[in-house]
Amino acid sequence: MTIPTRTLGSHGPRVSAIGLGAMGMSDLYGPADRTESIATLHAALDAGVNLIDTADFYGSGDNEMLIAEAMRSRPRDSIVLSVKFGSRRTPDGAFQPVPYDVSPEAVKDRLAYSLRRLGTDYIDIYRPARLNPGIPVEETVGALAEMRQAGYIRHIGLSEVGAGTIRRAAAVAPISDVQIEYSLLSRGPEKAIIPALRELGIGLTAYGVLSRGLLSGHWSASRELSGGDFRAHSPRFQGENLQANLRLVEALGRVAERLGATTAQVGIAWVTARGDDIVPLVGARRRERLAESLGAADLVLDARTLAEIEAAIPVGAAAGDRYAAPLMATLDSER
Repeated sequence: MTIPTRTLGSHGPRVSAIGLGAMGMSDLYGPADRTESIATLHAALDAGVNLIDTADFYGSGDNEMLIAEAMRSRPRDSIVLSVKFGSRRTPDGAFQPVPYDVSPEAVKDRLAYSLRRLGTDYIDIYRPARLNPGIPVEETVGALAEMRQAGYIRHIGLSEVGAGTIRRAAAVAPISDVQIEYSLLSRGPEKAIIPALRELGIGLTAYGVLSRGLLSGHWSASRELSGGDFRAHSPRFQGENLQANLRLVEALGRVAERLGATTAQVGIAWVTARGDDIVPLVGARRRERLAESLGAADLVLDARTLAEIEAAIPVGAAAGDRYAAPLMATLDSER
């Protein structure tokens, strides 16, 4: 299988049309198998996936070291590393309360540690995971621009920011892409964020394209979640919300059946079809799930099918917010 490529906006790198999000290999989705994670990373690279997304706080640095191990046998310039920073954790793994640490000093400090853990002398795209309302975005992006000028990063990205913030940031330095949750169940970015990105020539890397597994077609109401799985506290996975959302997934599954595809593939292909400036990130932790996800690259959705998908999961049909209320309140993208 060969994955086609896309360019992230006017200023970003050329990347595979589907990227791999590595968070679940170290954190937040319950236990993961390290050997299988390495094998999945290798399988992705072998298939032509060159965009690998991580964060310094995934597994408190473990995810970066995992990726470094997987990268050792591959040419560095064949991989586009996208790294987030800013969230803080305690030794027991708990996330510290906001605000996020995205000061100019933190930019340089966190970058230094990521470079060491990843075993590289540059990061392709470096971005704050969230913003701190007490720190102007111009200060954060200014420090990132200094690090780009020094050669430590190649491109500047943002994550979960609103249209106004995007414009302020782009006035300081070129932005390659904004990373934000975007799926059939999370279509908020269509109102103002995606139009702003297109106006400014900035790409979008979409995470949560399967709504944390809800849109995968593999979820069931009886599935039990471990204490380390944040979905156990996610509104969309609770009680009546979950039942309502699974009915939407069933409707999407009927469209997939007509196409001879899986529900997950249709969900990923829908995001891909939203524009050549959008790159979905899939969170596969095992090779079989990766193979299923990458099958979406071969799925062409015509006008009839897109209409069927929209009818199955209309805009705003999702039951429950994508995060619990305290986390939603921290998102600049939701203001």
